[in-house]
Amino acid sequence: MKSRLLLVFLAGLFSLQALAADPLVIYSGRSDKFVKPVVEAFEKETGIKVLLHAGGSTALLNKLKLEGDRTDADLYISNDAGNLQKGSEMGLFRPISDEIAQVIPANYRAPDNSWLGLSARARMLVANSEQSQTDFVKSVFDLADPRLEDKLAITHSGNESYIAGVTVYMLAAGEEATGDWLQGMKDNVGGSVFNKHSKIVNAVADGKKAIGLVNHYYIYRHLDQHPDAPLKVIIPDQGENGMGVAWNVAGVALSRHSQKVEAAEKFLAFAVSEKGQKMFAEVNREYPTRPGVPAADEVPPRDSYKVADVPMARLGDMRNATLDLIEEVGMP
Repeated sequence: MKSRLLLVFLAGLFSLQALAADPLVIYSGRSDKFVKPVVEAFEKETGIKVLLHAGGSTALLNKLKLEGDRTDADLYISNDAGNLQKGSEMGLFRPISDEIAQVIPANYRAPDNSWLGLSARARMLVANSEQSQTDFVKSVFDLADPRLEDKLAITHSGNESYIAGVTVYMLAAGEEATGDWLQGMKDNVGGSVFNKHSKIVNAVADGKKAIGLVNHYYIYRHLDQHPDAPLKVIIPDQGENGMGVAWNVAGVALSRHSQKVEAAEKFLAFAVSEKGQKMFAEVNREYPTRPGVPAADEVPPRDSYKVADVPMARLGDMRNATLDLIEEVGMP
């Protein structure tokens, strides 16, 4: 009996040593600063080493597809639900166990549990509080108003959050209205767009632009560093008839060809745990997708405003239609 127990103990010990020695490989489409704190906490808690392979979400998804069963990737992290759903449709992922997946509400994961949303971002408006020309703005669709000519700041149309936002607006308001909105914004920016949300916030704070459309956390990061900046947050499309704020999630999927499923699911379990979710809230100022875990204190509580009722998987289903509309309008 003692010999059998010793063998079981040694087998478990060797298993843990193997997990620790052979690092998990994560293809990460997010900046290291958003992912590393969670990875480091996971490594410290489990002893399992992680190798982050960073790049663009779309590029890494294509890499995963091209590599097939030769890939080293165990997990794939994307900053966009659209990419995650596309990867699911291409058969690149394997379903995550129900025990882990069901921690996250169905609206923020794939219908077949092939990916999970880990943190959410809201598309909000940032305005210069010392300028009054944006007082009329209540909806993102007001950004097409000619009164905002040369006063509007948006990212280029290849930005993942931009694409996801357009999808939400198209589902809520229809293709024609969304196309007109894009055309109005195109006229207002005159071909001058930004490559980063942080630059939009800077431009609005400096008074070079009056208003911008950004992911919420860029505003609060700026205010954290510059608490006296002349910025105000406009939460758009509220009220009884408002469509609500567009959300998108950053999430994770388990590679179909991973040879380290046990270790990969340990990471997934950590990422959706209360501890992991609190880190996304505190480090990134994003909204945890796990119910009951609050956002950072300076961020508006999730239940304080209306969110557009669009399942995140739809961002992948409608991605091609969205890109076609953006191209048809000729957005810069």
